[in-house]
Amino acid sequence: MGICEGRVVIVTGAGRGLGRAYALALAGEGAKVVVNDLGVGTHGDATAEKPADEVVNEIRKAGGEAVANGDDVTDWEAGARIVKTAIDTFGRLDAVVNNAGFVRDRMFVSCTPEEWDAVIRVHLRGHFCVSRHAVDHWRAEAKAGRAVDARIINTSSPAGLQGSIGQSAYSSAKAGIAALTLVQAAELARYGITANCLAPNARTRMTEQAFGEMMNRKQGDFDVFAPENTAPLVAWLASERSADVTGQVFELIGGKISLSLGWNDGPEFDKGGRWEAAELGDRIIDLMRERPPAKPVYGTQ
Repeated sequence: MGICEGRVVIVTGAGRGLGRAYALALAGEGAKVVVNDLGVGTHGDATAEKPADEVVNEIRKAGGEAVANGDDVTDWEAGARIVKTAIDTFGRLDAVVNNAGFVRDRMFVSCTPEEWDAVIRVHLRGHFCVSRHAVDHWRAEAKAGRAVDARIINTSSPAGLQGSIGQSAYSSAKAGIAALTLVQAAELARYGITANCLAPNARTRMTEQAFGEMMNRKQGDFDVFAPENTAPLVAWLASERSADVTGQVFELIGGKISLSLGWNDGPEFDKGGRWEAAELGDRIIDLMRERPPAKPVYGTQ
């Protein structure tokens, strides 16, 4: 019996890469899965492919339960339909894994407003629309006196935590998702909902374009960047066992798991009165010398 037995989980962008690995792992742990995917290309362009159906077939052949959904996570009404698919098909909803996204990599000086809006929309708004409707459902359950033990699992990125050259829109969206997770965790605990965030390092269609051969690294027979490496963490976070864990951002590379510390207060100096502009420079240099060195922006090493 798996750790997600009887749980119902929505996974967005579950047709390929990380999302596919999550859906298969969740089903393997006993979850009933809504496999959401539009079947678009890496830049969000339409295709005739239906990868969600393929994943559902894999799950069913292995003896699991799953249903495909092709709604757009960035559309408000579509977000409601994704949640409704879970409830109508399986009678309940226990977790949402927000994974859908694409990239349109550009140096900041070349990024167009259309590219910026498209990336921010699919990541940030996509996380909002599905989770917001799920939270409406769980809040209503809690107010009706029914026990809620629900999970929101968001997807940031190392690019969202440190920044990444050539990915200003993507990095901004992923940083926003990390901050959104902290707010959700603080606001939604009263309803029995936890919120956590992943910053995975894995081989997908998006990362292969940006990082190429690095994503094929192995340690002996262990494929360090295989998307399946992140899937057990998702299954655990979606399970009842993670009820006491919320507001965390997890990084995972191969077999190494870590918690991100995020922004925190650093060195400070209080003059006790208003500063003159001209005197700030020396004090700021002193503070910068005192602070621990930050992790470098990806692409600057």
